[in-house]
Amino acid sequence: MGIRRRTLLQVGAGAVLATAAHACVQPSSTQAPQTESTAASGSSSENPGKISIGFWPIASGLPLYLGVEKGYFKEAGLDVEAVKFASAQQVAEGIIAGRLQGSGNGTASGALALAEIASPGLFKIFASNPSNVDYVLEQFIVAKDSPIQSIADLQGKKVASGPGAQNKAIAEAVLEKNGITGVQVMQLEIKQHVAAIEAGQIDAAYTLEPTGTVGSMKGITRILENGVVAKYILDDPKAPWFGGSATLSTQFINAYPETAKVYAEAYRKAIEDIRNDPDEARQYLVGYTAIEGDLVQKVPLAAYTMYDEFTPEDVGYFQKFFDFMTDKGVFSRTVEVEPLLYKPA
Repeated sequence: MGIRRRTLLQVGAGAVLATAAHACVQPSSTQAPQTESTAASGSSSENPGKISIGFWPIASGLPLYLGVEKGYFKEAGLDVEAVKFASAQQVAEGIIAGRLQGSGNGTASGALALAEIASPGLFKIFASNPSNVDYVLEQFIVAKDSPIQSIADLQGKKVASGPGAQNKAIAEAVLEKNGITGVQVMQLEIKQHVAAIEAGQIDAAYTLEPTGTVGSMKGITRILENGVVAKYILDDPKAPWFGGSATLSTQFINAYPETAKVYAEAYRKAIEDIRNDPDEARQYLVGYTAIEGDLVQKVPLAAYTMYDEFTPEDVGYFQKFFDFMTDKGVFSRTVEVEPLLYKPA
């Protein structure tokens, strides 16, 4: 079964996660004192203070952006801070280091799994953002006037991916499925993809929204193919690829179980807004991603699946992606998806 209409999310890391947590980017604002005025209302005995949630500035992080901007977390008595990072790996490292209490949607599920391997029992998934050919997150892009007409035409070309092991592994696998051999995929910050293509530094990029839309609307790039993970890795263009996930650390959940429940319901409220009125919700991409002005209504959205909405088939597709990462040597061991899903106490 494909993605249900829930509405419309890679990876960085490796062994470095275990050793580089101390290098994590610090949140942009100072930690708030843990006073009663900043405590969550879930339980009078719980006082979490500021809850710092890391995000990577891509379109699928929309529930976090919307929840903060519309005050859903504040209404629930939560002091939630959205903290931007340059890569999903940095978000994962921040959770390991205890500088973040969780991640927003769009944080690569693979990067999170690498963090779980480095630090077992690290987090639980509250929501994930499946994408496919209909609910678009990922794509290959080329220059607007490029003679390249399909991924199969990329033999001998310069190809980039986003930063991190997940993005690189996906790009290489998709190229292989299209008969491309010997291509060295370079890792490049997603915000640089359009400019690098325009400058002729690369011929194509495996990228994530809103990059494809921004490049197309500016007349610089065009989309070669959308939904490549579902098609070439999950073997079904309609299959849900759970490429990014929103989490809370297990340490936080254990310390503040009632607060975690309150957080989950505030997050669910943001997702419901996106499902019910995606056009209105898109405005909250501004300021959090590279999208601006009238371009905001052109950006496709991924879907969202809350922890209690996963079907056995969903878990199966999620597991298939993680098994792919293991087969490619990105994961040093098998990572089981089902135990990572949040289960309220």
